[in-house]
Amino acid sequence: MSQQIIVYTDYVCPFCLLAEEAIAQATEGLNVEIRWRPFELRPAPVPTLKVEDPYLPKIWQDSVYPMAKKLGVPITLPNISPQPRTDKAFEVFAMAEEQGLGHDYSMAALKAFFQQERDLGDPDVLADIGESVGLERQAVLDALAQGSYRDQHQTAQRHAVEEALIQSVPTLVIDGEMIQGVPDPDALKRFLIERG
Repeated sequence: MSQQIIVYTDYVCPFCLLAEEAIAQATEGLNVEIRWRPFELRPAPVPTLKVEDPYLPKIWQDSVYPMAKKLGVPITLPNISPQPRTDKAFEVFAMAEEQGLGHDYSMAALKAFFQQERDLGDPDVLADIGESVGLERQAVLDALAQGSYRDQHQTAQRHAVEEALIQSVPTLVIDGEMIQGVPDPDALKRFLIERG
């Protein structure tokens, strides 16, 4: 039987892309299923971050870039300011998850933002990402325009906040144990083997 890692994520959090690489390294050769779950760090009306404010460049210089180098992940602070909200991106995630494409979509969304500087608040960009993993482009645009997955996303966000008690991303949940932040790949592998 496979183990399951639930990863609470926000697509504008660079540590979520780094965590995926750490998870990939840790789970190599193991029977593990990765399930992504949304957690918007700054849901409306909370203001999103701006690249020109000192916080983002500092955290990237001090933490993101050194960790990315260690893990071998190409990543760049996107020059999109203010950063996009991710509610629409998570609506498309709900659609992708329904079709068994949640993992592929989450990876594509993280890479689109942090490696291609694409605006995750733009429905056309989200349709491109969806299409790249096998969703029908027009179906994505229609779903966004009609809000077809809005309630589903809001329910998932409420679950993350009120039931799972998530406070930061990435947060991994394995057999009820919570691991916050980017895990050390070797330590995570040991943990999974002990639990397996």
